[in-house]
Amino acid sequence: MSESNTIQNRVVWLDIPVADLDRACRFYRGVLAIDVHRESYGDYEFAVLDHQEGNGGCLVPDAARVSAECGPLVYLNVDGRIRAAIAQVSELGGRITEALHPIGPHGWRALIVDSEGNRMALHSSSDA
Repeated sequence: MSESNTIQNRVVWLDIPVADLDRACRFYRGVLAIDVHRESYGDYEFAVLDHQEGNGGCLVPDAARVSAECGPLVYLNVDGRIRAAIAQVSELGGRITEALHPIGPHGWRALIVDSEGNRMALHSSSDA
């Protein structure tokens, strides 16, 4: 993620759940006319949508979340203050569904449900 993206954008990433990673790669590569490349983290494989200096996203194999109820996961930028942001979630009527954890070389995240019932990820390049 570029410094400009970290400083200026609230939405910094998007996870799109898919049932078939190869099929989804072909779909997004063709529809968006961009490169889509496969990566892995440990035993976990996913595909990253080319994003250069802008906001990015990836295709995440998770057939159970392919639905209108679960759908894409929006990452909100709380760079440099993720612990403070997490501390506010419950106080402001939300709940934490996955505690702060590393996402490989891509930083840190916590999954939450906001005060309105929307599933979101809080993201930071560090665990500060």
